[in-house]
Amino acid sequence: MVPIRIDDPHDPRVAAYLDIRERDLVGRQGCFMAEGKVVLHMLLSGKRFAAESVLILENRLAGLADTLCKAPSDLPVYVVAGDVMDRIAGFHMHRGILAMGRKGVDLSAEALLGTLPARALVVVPVGIANHDNIGSIFRNAAAFGANAVLMDETCCDPLYRKAIRVSVGAVLKVPFATFTDTASFMATLAAQGFEQFALSPSGQTDIRQAKAAQRLALYLGTEGEGLPKNLLERLHTVRIDMAEGFDSLNVAAASAIALHHFSHV
Repeated sequence: MVPIRIDDPHDPRVAAYLDIRERDLVGRQGCFMAEGKVVLHMLLSGKRFAAESVLILENRLAGLADTLCKAPSDLPVYVVAGDVMDRIAGFHMHRGILAMGRKGVDLSAEALLGTLPARALVVVPVGIANHDNIGSIFRNAAAFGANAVLMDETCCDPLYRKAIRVSVGAVLKVPFATFTDTASFMATLAAQGFEQFALSPSGQTDIRQAKAAQRLALYLGTEGEGLPKNLLERLHTVRIDMAEGFDSLNVAAASAIALHHFSHV
């Protein structure tokens, strides 16, 4: 790998990195942006996603030798000065490490289920539209050994730059897929031997009394509205008891507590 020096922020070779925040809004046509040393390591060491190029501040290059040695020899690694990086990004990039990854072919939730081991814990977010929350859920899933994150189609894209950053690269590590019909997917989980718990402040069982199953699916809903009523009526619901007068946790914090409790780690 021979670093390629870039001095012109409008060099066509780094066009994919121009105006990062604007691209976050309009999309990257099958690609995604990874940011930071840990995230770059996850991208280059994983198998699901491929890196298309890397853009690095010149003063960060030496510290990335161990990470970049995992990259294919033909991966373009562009090196820039700080002012050029900022002009490319459209704002000050203090981390100074970016990479462009390719999403590849989407895997269906049903297909992903077929790859899981006999003992499995999966997270099922429904309607999570906040990128900070989805990133945190992935981070917690990785920390507590969840085998997959299976999202309904109303959830936001976990490969959005901020979601990847908040997850500290866990989005690139934890297998994930999306399903379209919740009722049908619930039936699929049941057919594959999954016990299914829904996390809710009004849950019927204190989570401390709920026991982990050999195969368990944990449903998480949005803050405020929570999981849909028709879904709660069909699932066993569990709650995290709190101090009197307060009944709600951020979904990211609640997912950490629940995943720690049900973890197979």
